[in-house]
Amino acid sequence: MRFEIKGDYFNGQFNLQAKPGSLTGREACDEVIEKFSPANLEDMLWVCPVDYRHIDAIVESAQKGFHYWKKISFEERSNYLKKYQECLLTRKNKIATAISLETGKPLWESHTEVDAVIAKIDITINESLKRIQTLTFKNIMPDTTGEVHHRPIGPCLIIGPFNFPCHLANGQIVSALLAGNSIIFKPSEKTIYSAQLLIECFHEAGFPNNVINFINGSGEVAKRIIKEKSIKGIYFTGSKEVGKSILELTHQDLTKLVALELGGKNTSIVHCDANLDHALAELIKACFLTSGQRCVSTSKIAVHASIKDELVDRFHQLAKRIIIDHPIEFEQEPFMGPLIDKKSLENYLVYMGMAKREGFDEIMRGKQLEKKFQGYYVSPSIHYIDSMKDEGHFLGSEIFGPNCVFLPYNDIEQAIKITNASEYGLATGVFTSDDKIFRHCLEEIDSGIINLNRATAGASSKLPFGGVKNSGNYRPAGVSMIDSCVHPVSSLLLEAQQKVDFNKITGIQ
Repeated sequence: MRFEIKGDYFNGQFNLQAKPGSLTGREACDEVIEKFSPANLEDMLWVCPVDYRHIDAIVESAQKGFHYWKKISFEERSNYLKKYQECLLTRKNKIATAISLETGKPLWESHTEVDAVIAKIDITINESLKRIQTLTFKNIMPDTTGEVHHRPIGPCLIIGPFNFPCHLANGQIVSALLAGNSIIFKPSEKTIYSAQLLIECFHEAGFPNNVINFINGSGEVAKRIIKEKSIKGIYFTGSKEVGKSILELTHQDLTKLVALELGGKNTSIVHCDANLDHALAELIKACFLTSGQRCVSTSKIAVHASIKDELVDRFHQLAKRIIIDHPIEFEQEPFMGPLIDKKSLENYLVYMGMAKREGFDEIMRGKQLEKKFQGYYVSPSIHYIDSMKDEGHFLGSEIFGPNCVFLPYNDIEQAIKITNASEYGLATGVFTSDDKIFRHCLEEIDSGIINLNRATAGASSKLPFGGVKNSGNYRPAGVSMIDSCVHPVSSLLLEAQQKVDFNKITGIQ
């Protein structure tokens, strides 16, 4: 095995097993998770035993951590986070390698993720913190000052995704910590080692015991922690189906704050006046980066009918040139690696058959690829259809693979209709040189992110990040993530106390 799994982290240390009489015996485990690299199925990365009995200890640890952490100043919390940032810098190559081997992302792409993890510390301290500073309103009433304080909500559970195993969870963790909450981090069971490296950095940074907590396991582990009464914040990034199940578990508990970052079926609109060279470069990246395994991947391209033939043909020619290979052990640096696992591969191939049955023209066939190493490699796929279809599943489903569908339109209202037809509302790209057209799209499209001459993939941590409809629950991440880590407390401060005439107040003569 390449990597050592140290186990769950609570009370300031890693703990591999909790049950007495066993060190690594599988018979004592509630689960055993084995991980092979999706880029080489003969490369075993790690084995992780899971013990549900850690749950009580981790929840108790988080409670202790919260009672201490909430009392220290923003400056002290910021200093701890800066030490964490220093530890990340010393391990950046190791973390990037782990991400690539666990997810299959090319090493260059994993390095961009680690850079985002490191940069997030400064952005959260410099940009997010100001959102929760105490507000003061002089003379809000006669002789009275008003104040708004932002208090941490309590122990928070962060449930991370596999596609950005460090960056997305890190943004939620850092916001929760800076706001004064303790955290429990449950990573995807597909990317445990990458997540463990983050926890090692928190440990090395000297965070007080019990503030940082970490647990491995499947969705069952998360479900049990969600039900714990002391858990006050639940932050999840992943599929619509799991997001809804979290809401079902929590909907009668008014003491819990749930923030969901869910899926997308994102459209990029290419108008007749767009710069096609620029649009093509943006679209290739947005459709096929991370093998299409991004919630913000472009999966529909609405193209003006007057330029559809040129755009589709040039896009196809570029897609055929994409290099697909092992993320690290390659002859030529790849643009795409494999899909994350066998289930994702099988789902992708099922969707390819579904497209044929539902009448889509196949411009580029998505298929499994044979490479030097046996893994879950697939080719990109491109489909075309003349008009929106009300029936069928292919066009409406989030495939989470390297696929896009071209749909022509004649006027911008049709393009907006194509975009809004989705049950999701995460990200949209509009390529046009006409600002009026963009402003109209900005007004009419149901998305949390609407870009001009930029495709859907990629976002700035200095802006809110989130969607509408089935893409989230109106609690965006990014710079505004910290808003979901606090609750406001209002105060009225009387500046001068007057002598009270109780007879006048009560009406007594």
